[in-house]
Amino acid sequence: MCRLLGYLGSSIQLDRILIKPEHSLVVQSYKPQEMTAGLLNADGKEITAGSLNADGFGIGWYGEPNNPPYAYKNILPIWNDANLPQLGRYIKSSCYLGYVRSSTSNLSVDMINCQPFTHQNLLFVHNGFIDDFRKTLYRPIRNKLHDFAYQRIEGTTDSEHIFALVVDELETHSNISLQQALKNTILRLIELAKPNKINFSANIVLSNGRELAACRYANRELSPTLYHLRDQVSDAVIIASEPMFEGDWILCPEASLIGVGEDLAVNISSIS
Repeated sequence: MCRLLGYLGSSIQLDRILIKPEHSLVVQSYKPQEMTAGLLNADGKEITAGSLNADGFGIGWYGEPNNPPYAYKNILPIWNDANLPQLGRYIKSSCYLGYVRSSTSNLSVDMINCQPFTHQNLLFVHNGFIDDFRKTLYRPIRNKLHDFAYQRIEGTTDSEHIFALVVDELETHSNISLQQALKNTILRLIELAKPNKINFSANIVLSNGRELAACRYANRELSPTLYHLRDQVSDAVIIASEPMFEGDWILCPEASLIGVGEDLAVNISSIS
């Protein structure tokens, strides 16, 4: 299970959200506190999904309004990137998405598979998996895509194929919101997984630079954790896999959709 974050609000330096918090994404890469597999053992306790997110990382952010976002990625563990502290002091933005990767078995660790994924003005990060992806939903997802969404897939991950479904929704439905596109994507995954009872989980953060849309969902016993917080770093909303510092973090409900508007109002609804 990977770790992710989204930030929307007043413009701040990258290191304030990525590096400086006591339980920052850097710390979560080697000492996560809530990285579980979303399953229960015989004693009713959550099964851990590992203790490292060392298979690369990525940061996405927005510069000038209405311009495509920037992304910086590396296959190194985030703690081994000597350039990141300098970039953290230089980059300043009002919207960030971040991600540290723990790769799913049989999915290669290379730049093309690093998140965040981008399309026009979109940034996307995903924490979760599709069980035995290449043998289960790889072909069914591709069969559902229009050519423009199919052709934008460059890597081999289940995450990028989920993002292609999001792109397909946004490109084929005029004036659809980020939240609705994300909800439709999860509903499509549910339908595709249902015939053969394929397990999947999808904690996602999506942005166009002005809004955030996120979800916490799994079609099994438990979803990976996802939290949100308002106005404790600056005038902003943060969405993260784990609390990054002491504060009034709110655990997002199971099977929920989280929207953050340009006015930073947080809206939570059910995925059903």
